[in-house]
Amino acid sequence: MVVYQIGNLITELIGIYRYVIIAYILMSWFPSARESSIGQFIARIVEPYLAPFRRIIPPLGMIDISPIVALFALTFASAGVRIVFNWIAQSVY
Repeated sequence: MVVYQIGNLITELIGIYRYVIIAYILMSWFPSARESSIGQFIARIVEPYLAPFRRIIPPLGMIDISPIVALFALTFASAGVRIVFNWIAQSVY
């Protein structure tokens, strides 16, 4: 039962992180939002994760699609965590 809870906790944290990335993306639409203290805090959390995607995927003109790819990667990671922890839980119990 504890294994399920750990898997669910990790999945929920990944879900929250996805929402933080979405908020960071939306903040780019408002010029002064990223310069605020909240915007800088979110940037410190999100930029280390987005940086590898930005190195691999160049922007298409003025559109940066690397956050979209990063969100897909988080979705796959969340599904993978859930599958692995369910597999572990079934083998333990």
